[in-house]
Amino acid sequence: MKRILIVKTTSMGDVIHALPVVEDLLQHHPDAQIDWLVEESFADIPRLHPQVKQVFTVAVRRWRKQWWRWQTWREISVVKQAVAAQPYDAVLDLQGLLKSAVMATWARGPRHGYDRHSIREPLASRFYQHTYAIPYRQHAVIRMRTLAASALHYAMPLEKPNYGLSAQCPDANSMAFLALHATSRDSKLWPETHWVALGQYYARQGLQMWLPWGNDMEHQRALRIAGQVPDALVLPQMDLQTLARRMVHVRFAVGVDTGLSHLAAALNVPVVALYTDTEPAYTGVAAGRVSPAMNLGGAGLMPLVNDVIAMLAPIA
Repeated sequence: MKRILIVKTTSMGDVIHALPVVEDLLQHHPDAQIDWLVEESFADIPRLHPQVKQVFTVAVRRWRKQWWRWQTWREISVVKQAVAAQPYDAVLDLQGLLKSAVMATWARGPRHGYDRHSIREPLASRFYQHTYAIPYRQHAVIRMRTLAASALHYAMPLEKPNYGLSAQCPDANSMAFLALHATSRDSKLWPETHWVALGQYYARQGLQMWLPWGNDMEHQRALRIAGQVPDALVLPQMDLQTLARRMVHVRFAVGVDTGLSHLAAALNVPVVALYTDTEPAYTGVAAGRVSPAMNLGGAGLMPLVNDVIAMLAPIA
């Protein structure tokens, strides 16, 4: 039985993009035990996968703000001891940053990562015993799947990724759709007027708009949108695992550049992702094997409501 540690710590969308690696590894090594090292705020992502055995959490974002505290160094020591408790046959740093390369050294086992020409922080490649040249100009999902295939000596799979989170097919009979309006930067937001117009259009088609939220600002935005859309539902605040269970019961999702849009794709929910400040070519939503995932817009572009409706026409 092989023991494999995946190091992929942040952020939500990036961690989701790494999930197909688990399925690829298990296809070629069915008895493998796969563990994961991840930032504490994104730990629910690998925990959603039934074949990830152990999830180790770090808190780099919090530790940086409290590096002088004894408690911080004790937490770091506890994680390091837990990761080093058993040897690994392979340690895969799918993150490719200096911080993740350092954390990979906590594990006992051969470390695999990108070579200095394939990585944003070339110094990180010095922490690996095995490095691989994997071109940047391809989607992040493909890059990570290629790294794992190279490290474990199997051919890079050609089929679409399997995220392993849900075997359910899209609920074509659902009378609701998901509006993922919240994101990390204001420059990535889609105008509230557009959300209202989209919700009103689908309300006339008999579809209810569901609006999740995570903080007070997002809650207030959801309430403003729902106040102008007939029968719209502002969901109660819920953790990621609860929201994931709710997400699979919609007909489709529309979302901005946010981790939840990637989660929808991973759950086999048809999704249109809206980009206004970033380019989706290499980090946009990536469809699994069941349902479509479509990227619309780009840096400096503002997707139109009619464009979204047109893309969803075969589904909605």
